[in-house]
This record gives sequence, C-alpha cells and structure tokens, in this order.
Amino acid sequence: MRIFENANFSFIPNRRRAYIISAVLLLLSIGSLATRGLQVGIDFKGGMEFVVEASNRLEATEVRNALTQPLGGQPEVKTYGEVGLLIRTAAQDDISAVESTILNTIRQEFPQSTPKMVKTNVVGPRFAEDLMWGAFYAVLGSLLVIFLYILLRFEWQFSTGAVAALLHDVTITLGIFSLLAGIAPFSLQVDQSIIAALLTVVGYSLNDTVVVFDRVREYTNMFKTDAYNDVVNRSINNTLSRTFMTSITTLLVVTILFFFGGEVLRGFSFALIIGVLVGTYSSIFVASPVVVELRDRAKAAA
Repeated sequence: MRIFENANFSFIPNRRRAYIISAVLLLLSIGSLATRGLQVGIDFKGGMEFVVEASNRLEATEVRNALTQPLGGQPEVKTYGEVGLLIRTAAQDDISAVESTILNTIRQEFPQSTPKMVKTNVVGPRFAEDLMWGAFYAVLGSLLVIFLYILLRFEWQFSTGAVAALLHDVTITLGIFSLLAGIAPFSLQVDQSIIAALLTVVGYSLNDTVVVFDRVREYTNMFKTDAYNDVVNRSINNTLSRTFMTSITTLLVVTILFFFGGEVLRGFSFALIIGVLVGTYSSIFVASPVVVELRDRAKAAA
C-alpha cells in the first residue's frame, strides 16, 4: 500500500524552513534541560523502592499526593499488578522509618485498604552513580558505533548527517520530558527504562535514515547528470510512503502500550511516541539536508 503515489514535495529546496523548526525545538529543549533539568529516578540518584499491596485497588495519583508531604518530596508511584503499588522515593531516612511512614499514611488516607509491605529495596548513591555513567556511555557508544557503521557503508557526510539527526532526536525527546515534568498527569522520571526507550529511538530513527541514504546512493548512480540536490529530494519522496507507513504502524503499537500498558510502562511508551514522531521528522528534514549542506560546502572548498 502506497499513501504517497508519485510524491513530489520540495523537501530539499525548503530545507531552511525545517532548520528553523529544528532550531526552535532544540533551543526550547536545551533551555529547559539547563534550567528545569530532568526528574531523575532513584536508579540514577539513589533511594528506596517499595512494593505495597492493598485489599482494594488504589489510584497511584492519589497515593502519590498523600505521600508527598510525609516523605518530604514527591515519590514515584505506579500501579503494580492488580492491587499493588510500586513506590520509589529519594528519602534518605532509615528504611524501616520510611516503610512505617508509607504504611501509616496509606492506612490513614485510605482506611479500607489494609496495606501490607511485600518488597523493599535500596539503591545506594554509588551504585546509582555507576548506573548513570553506564547509561551515558551506552548512548555515547551507540552514536559512535553508528557513526563508524555509516562511514563504512557510505561517506563521511552521511555518517555526520545520521549522527546529527540522532542527537537532534535524543535532545528533543529529553527536552520534552524536562518541559512536561510535573505537568503531565503521569510520571516522567528518567530511569533505566527511559534510557532503553532512547536507545530504541536511536535504532528506529537510524533505520529510517539508512533507507533514505540507500535510495540516495542508488539514484546517484542512476541519474548521474542530475543535480545532487534533485537526486536527494527525489530519494526522500520515493521512500516517503514506506517512511510514513512504518511510523504509523509503530505509533499504533506504542500508543496502545501507552494507554493499556499500565502506569509502569507509561513513561517508557511516551518516550517511544515522542521518539518515533521526532525520528520520522529528522529522517526527512534533518539527516539528508545535512548531507546536502556538507557536500555543497566540500564542493565549494575544493
């Protein structure tokens, strides 16, 4: 099924409009990351994790609001199983004292719930720091490997364009997490699951970008007398149907996961939704236009 039969949009001639959109999104994202920062989960700053079971189902939002003052800060509360709650807090008190605070508060605010603690866990500051650096190296390493992979398959302009698009996607996804933290009606804390989502976004966006690059290489050999900008624009148009169909089907799956996957997977699926949208945009409006710009500059400098 092709939804863009004989598409002929002027992506490359109008690329500077896309640069303005990307620049605005990146400035907002970097500004928010610099001023508001990210809500980091206990995976990356240390803290305690509890699993509480009640006799009836409790709303995670109501429990989070009830525990915020007793714990001295807003905890992360997610639905866990049928009648369970996963509670994560950065409180640094003795774990027994925090456990008592949680149970007493729930008993007081929800008298019919008869809560009981079924699991406790402590993430130490040193372990959390190791996890944070591990996540940073994982993202950085993936970008380096991608740069080398594209460099071997294509030319340096393509590898630079691919990595620029991936940095664009990751920065905007994190920026949206920063902007909406505390506003969205669900947790946007960055933990290991969000890092896994970012790496998934990197792989998804790269796949789309490589498909376009392959078509550019194919058309460059087929239409040797055509201007390079026209060849790239034709390649994007030719792969447009595939790009949109892949994005729509992927979005359907992650949107269903967002609404029906439960509170535990809501932040993960939200990161995937944002990443798929931004990744689709960047494979059309960032990666290939960067290749064109770099080739034009290299040609002018020669």
